[in-house]
Amino acid sequence: MKKTVALATGILLLVGNMALAESDVKGALINQSEVKGAANIAIGKDNKASMGTLAVKDSAIKGAVINQSNVKGAANIAIGEGNEANMGSTTIAGSDIKGAVINQSDVKGAANIAIGKDNKANMGSTNISNSALKGAVINQSNVKGAANIAIGQGNEANMGSTNISGSDIKGAVINQSDVQGAANIAIGKDNKANMGSTNISDSALKGAVINQSAVKGAANIAIGEGNEANMGSTNISGSDVKGAVINQSDVKGAANIAIGKDNKANMGSTNISDSSVKGAVINQSDVKGAANIAIGQGNEANMGSTNISDSDIKGAVINQSKVKGAANIAIGKDNKANMGSVVIDNTNIKGAVINQSDVQGAANIAIGQGNSANMGSVVAE
Repeated sequence: MKKTVALATGILLLVGNMALAESDVKGALINQSEVKGAANIAIGKDNKASMGTLAVKDSAIKGAVINQSNVKGAANIAIGEGNEANMGSTTIAGSDIKGAVINQSDVKGAANIAIGKDNKANMGSTNISNSALKGAVINQSNVKGAANIAIGQGNEANMGSTNISGSDIKGAVINQSDVQGAANIAIGKDNKANMGSTNISDSALKGAVINQSAVKGAANIAIGEGNEANMGSTNISGSDVKGAVINQSDVKGAANIAIGKDNKANMGSTNISDSSVKGAVINQSDVKGAANIAIGQGNEANMGSTNISDSDIKGAVINQSKVKGAANIAIGKDNKANMGSVVIDNTNIKGAVINQSDVQGAANIAIGQGNSANMGSVVAE
């Protein structure tokens, strides 16, 4: 049975961590935390380690959900089976929210690590699953010199990212991330490494999807089978979006690497599959001195590109990319390397397709069997 929390002030304010389950809240939920030089560790089976985090599960909330966290020089670690390590993040599952969801995090020199089976490591991220929201979803993260690592089977490593799955959102989804000198790593089977990215799957959205990311001197790495490495990218699959999809990324001196079988490496790219979008799709990327690498079987390496497959788009598709002194490499079997390109496959588009790319001193390489390398191109299949 759900608990009822009705506050006269309309505000529930905590400092530190907030966890809410099976509750009915009429008013704002606000979690404000400042963590310095601390360690938060969960070791064992089905454990969770949360630092500067707001978690809502199976609840109804009529009001804004706000998490503000400042984490410096701290370690948040979960080791075992089915564990989660959340730092400066907001996680919502199976809930009905009528109000904005805002996560603001400032993480410096911290480590967030999940080691084991089915683990997740979330730093400065917003994660929403199987929920209904009427209001904007805003994730603003500033991550410097931090490490976010998930090692094991089926793990995820999310840094400065917004992840939405199986949800109904009526409002804009905005992810703004500034990542400098940080490492986001997922090592194992079926892992994902997301840095400064927006990922939406099996959801319905009525509002714009905006991802704005600035990544400098950072490394985003996925190593294993079926892994993905997304940096400064917007990825939409199996969803219905009624609004513009805008990805703006500034990537300098960074490395985005996917090594293994069926891996993908996306840097400053917009990727849409099995979706319906009613609105413009705009990808604007500025990539300098960066490396985007996919090595293995069936891999893809996309840099400053827009890739649409098996979708229905009603609106213009615009790709504007500026690439200087960068390397985009796909090595293996059936790999693809796309730089400053628009690639459309089995898709219906009602609107203009515009590709404006400025590529200087860059290398776009596909080596192996059945590979293709596209630079500053429009490819329709």
